[in-house]
Amino acid sequence: MIYFDNAATGGFKVHAAISAAESVIKFLSANPGRSAHRLAATGAKIVAECREVLASGFYADPSRVIFTKNCTEALNTALFGLPLSGKVITTVAEHNSVLRPLYKLEKEGKITLDILPIKNIVATLKGSDLKGVSAIITTAVSNVSGESLAVTEIGEIAKENGIYFIVDGAQGGGHIPLSVKGQNISCLTLAGHKGLGGIMGSGALIIGDGVELSPLTYGGTGIDTFNTDMPENLPEKLEAGTLNLPAIASLLEGARFTFKNLNNFANTLEFYTERMIKGLSNIPKVKLYSAPNPAGIVAFSIDGITSMEGADILNNDYDVAVRGGYHCAPLMHKYLGTEKEGLLRASLSVQNSASEIDYFIKAVGKMCR
Repeated sequence: MIYFDNAATGGFKVHAAISAAESVIKFLSANPGRSAHRLAATGAKIVAECREVLASGFYADPSRVIFTKNCTEALNTALFGLPLSGKVITTVAEHNSVLRPLYKLEKEGKITLDILPIKNIVATLKGSDLKGVSAIITTAVSNVSGESLAVTEIGEIAKENGIYFIVDGAQGGGHIPLSVKGQNISCLTLAGHKGLGGIMGSGALIIGDGVELSPLTYGGTGIDTFNTDMPENLPEKLEAGTLNLPAIASLLEGARFTFKNLNNFANTLEFYTERMIKGLSNIPKVKLYSAPNPAGIVAFSIDGITSMEGADILNNDYDVAVRGGYHCAPLMHKYLGTEKEGLLRASLSVQNSASEIDYFIKAVGKMCR
């Protein structure tokens, strides 16, 4: 099968990432940070190394790298852990992992929510009265269209106004450069199993210097046992319970590989998406919603075929995996005017090939006859 669903989860894992997870499962059945024997110590070393690699790649303090099971948990930890109040600003491009926690906070009367269109968002923010705003939350890259948002400029606005800046890096992490310190990010949330090349079950929250969060989860940490509250020190304060060591070991190797090749991967995906977009644009019934982008995302619709029908046809008749529907981003579909039938999303990786893209374009062409 041709796999074009990498925005949901990366289809290709470098051999070292797979081998690392397998080795932990087979030979390292020990709980990192819970015991002093050499197996537990080896596990703790893997966890520490992964913190170092992520901190280096995203320009942050390793002790402020918190492991989660996915980006959704990282977002919940950030949004419920920060002292949010007053107005919170977000965008129409957000995933439900951002929107649903914010709606809950709004229903509880803790915040009021202001949702902005992504077009000219920097100018909109600069022209807004930001008094009483406690946070700005934005995705780095739309999971629907692949469009990058102006993270650096938004971070500058947030810093100038003393506002928390939370970035959903589920699609951006491993595809575009992101810097916690350089872009004034308070909390960066990551999906380890997408652009960063780890297996499912890996995610991370990276916290900026000086930012304090309350724990989302309470439980054992391996330290400060007689304290009736969670430890004050990071990362233990936000990491209750046993970590997913196989996933973290995989993420360590996947992230190492990705960071070494970040620019080359981005250029390749720009080329691939441009090739796909150019080919699809020549099919009369196809309407495109993406420009060439380093995240590898191409969203489109086919006149007379719903997105779910199109995904089924590509799966059953052409052995191609894409995603149809709404991609858990309802406001983006309303913004694009695609809330009735959704969109087809082909999301590529650098391990795909030009011949696969050309085959896909021909398949869509046949569907449109």
